Amino acid sequence: MNESKHVAFVGLGVMGGPMTGHLARAGHRVTAFNRSPERAAKWREEWANEGLDVDFAESPAAAASAADIVFTCVGNDGDLASVTLGEGGVLSTMREGALLVDHTTVSADMARRLCSEAEARKIECVDAPVSGGEAGAVNGQLAIMCGGTETAMAHAQPVMQCYAKAVVHVGPAGAGQTAKMANQMCIAGVLGGLSEAIRLAEAAGLDLEKTYEAISGGAAQSWQMNNRWPTMTADEFDFGFAIDWMRKDLGYALDEARRLGLSSPISALVDQLYADVQAAGGGRKDTSALITRLPRAKSI
Repeated sequence: MNESKHVAFVGLGVMGGPMTGHLARAGHRVTAFNRSPERAAKWREEWANEGLDVDFAESPAAAASAADIVFTCVGNDGDLASVTLGEGGVLSTMREGALLVDHTTVSADMARRLCSEAEARKIECVDAPVSGGEAGAVNGQLAIMCGGTETAMAHAQPVMQCYAKAVVHVGPAGAGQTAKMANQMCIAGVLGGLSEAIRLAEAAGLDLEKTYEAISGGAAQSWQMNNRWPTMTADEFDFGFAIDWMRKDLGYALDEARRLGLSSPISALVDQLYADVQAAGGGRKDTSALITRLPRAKSI
């Protein structure tokens, strides 16, 4: 393995928890922090049962004080600001020459602000949002899109490899977040088309398994089709990446598109359809629950 580091991980959610475990398994010395004591206790017990030695800190600042690399993975711009900036945030105790890697999906503005604050303290910074969902985090198969300097990336990439299948340096600070926005726009568009296609096949009385077999080997094939067609046709949505989080991500993407003078009508439409699913109580369902917004055809 690569040289062992003292790392801190702030944010032990469905993504951050598994990622922290991979860092410990790779032989790094790990200090963790989570704002919810119940979630921290869950991971403490799970890692102890696995024989992993993970320390726990009482605050983000305490977790970061002796770390070579600090990882964060929280909810949104406000959450990230609360665990990084100001008194009690990780930047208040990180030493010069340390590295901050943020895996949260946030706005490009927040990513640029964080890296600017870090660099002012002579701390390296990488914005590194991930794609692959909970399964990707658990299996160490995340796709990570990164923004930052070449030097920061050279220090971050070897350590991130323990939970990644692909790590790509897209550009300067904020570029990782903008790439993640493009990723979410692609997913939204594909799920919109997939939802309409399934409803068409249902209304025509087609065998849905045979239809999938017929079209999944051609140009229409996608990860979403391969992984969500069976569950969408079975009306199963209690898993995966929640619509609440997808709407947060699409909001960042639409804001950035407007800042750049772009029109994004397809993403905006899918975002509104997701808002309707939220209003019907489906905010915690997987993004593939978009199909529930499209009624089945009435019997002819």
